[in-house]
Amino acid sequence: MEQKLSDQEIVRREKLDKLRELGIDPFGQRYDTDAHASDVKAKAMKAIDEFNAAHTNLSEEEHKAQLHEYIEGLNLEVNVAGRIMFIRKMGKASFYSLQDKSGFIQVYIRKDVVGEEQYALFKMADLGDFVGTKGTVMLTQTGEITIKCTSYTHLVKAVRPLPEKFHGLQDKEERYRRRYLDLIMNEDAKKTAIMRPQIIRAMQSYFDSLGFIEVETPVLQNIQGGASARPFITHHNALDADFYLRIATELHLKRLLVGGLERVYEIGRIFRNEGMDKTHNPEFTTVELYQAFGDLESMMDICEGVIKSAADKVCHKEEFLNPFDREGAKIDISKPFRRVTMCDVIKEQTGVDFKNNNYTFEEACELAKKHNVKVEPHFISVGHIINAFFEEYGEKTLIQPTFLMGHPIEISPLTKKDPQDPRFVQRFELFIGGHEFANAYTELNDPIDQKERFLEQLAEKEAGNDEANEMDTDFVESLEYGMPPAGGIGIGIDRLVIFLTESESIRDVILFPQMKTR
Repeated sequence: MEQKLSDQEIVRREKLDKLRELGIDPFGQRYDTDAHASDVKAKAMKAIDEFNAAHTNLSEEEHKAQLHEYIEGLNLEVNVAGRIMFIRKMGKASFYSLQDKSGFIQVYIRKDVVGEEQYALFKMADLGDFVGTKGTVMLTQTGEITIKCTSYTHLVKAVRPLPEKFHGLQDKEERYRRRYLDLIMNEDAKKTAIMRPQIIRAMQSYFDSLGFIEVETPVLQNIQGGASARPFITHHNALDADFYLRIATELHLKRLLVGGLERVYEIGRIFRNEGMDKTHNPEFTTVELYQAFGDLESMMDICEGVIKSAADKVCHKEEFLNPFDREGAKIDISKPFRRVTMCDVIKEQTGVDFKNNNYTFEEACELAKKHNVKVEPHFISVGHIINAFFEEYGEKTLIQPTFLMGHPIEISPLTKKDPQDPRFVQRFELFIGGHEFANAYTELNDPIDQKERFLEQLAEKEAGNDEANEMDTDFVESLEYGMPPAGGIGIGIDRLVIFLTESESIRDVILFPQMKTR
């Protein structure tokens, strides 16, 4: 059913014909620019600073008059293009505001400067239109940096009006569905979109400086492995076989350690067929990194270092809002990150000491019942109960950056055992604001132990755990050729961007998040 046009849309479409009558393409041609709004302002501010430094003894009236004359006398020519976001049309002189990727700049246009033809063309402009503006930098009477237009070019007619600034795009769901409008109307959204790749570049630069090489591994995989998660399944027609969209990059990256690459990382999309909330999207981005001859300590140094480096290079600060409790205490990353074991946290919060009491599974289940911790059907050992205790009582308490260590072996099928206590493994998770940001191991490289762990995972899958790993015989075979001792880490890029940009939701940092069908 064809949608009825509003009065504004009808008027705008009528202007298309008027533009064509004037020999102007309503939807534009190439237009060469030499500056953005921020460049214009930076040029002007530099000139203002130079003037102020050289004229310290002027009265306020003299300063204003001479500064305006000085700026115009410099004849700073610029050529910009952008979207009209404000218009104040008057008689023979008007103002409009242009928005480009760097921000806004005001433009002053006069009929006697641009000529009757161009001024008449400007008078046909609507909010949302793209235009080109050539002119010189000036200051208004209020001191606002402005371009005095000497040449006006129509580029694109917007045939649909923008949302009204203060009452338009308020619904968050609509913001995420129509991100293009969010970017137009919301400067914070644009800032976040620009900062995200800057953060990723900073991380790449840090890893590269340590001698790591960036690689790519398959997104389509025939084995569900590398993490505990529910996968998306698709069908490969040529091979007539089902494949998974990868839930992790781990197992392929470890194969590269076997092959001798020694230090590798991959920044890539991961797909998990699970729930959606403020910190989860089915399609998300991680970096996984593996260092031959490294261990858990190596990964702690890298994890803390890369976060502090990205914060310094992109955000230029060390204190951030807690994105999960914006009214709570700020999170300080300047200090060394805290280190604590899972059992210690549980003991702090509940008094139950799993570390020093070797409980039977039945005893652990009784403790869980006493403390209202849910026991899932696929729980088959004490390690599962320990993890459930932590999820219930512990993780929400880890607000300042904390390396959580001492995970039960049952929930860490790809990790080396702790030589001091084989109930646990050499693993840490980084928690910030009560949420996991990274997961790291001293990597398991014993092929016999690895095969046994895979078999245990298969038993869990048969018991109803859809997230359990499958047997990857090729990976086990690769380990039989020898993988060097190694440390490995995965960092959630989206959550890190949430934190460093002080956003509220994963949907704020993914340009096009998954949404329910309307």
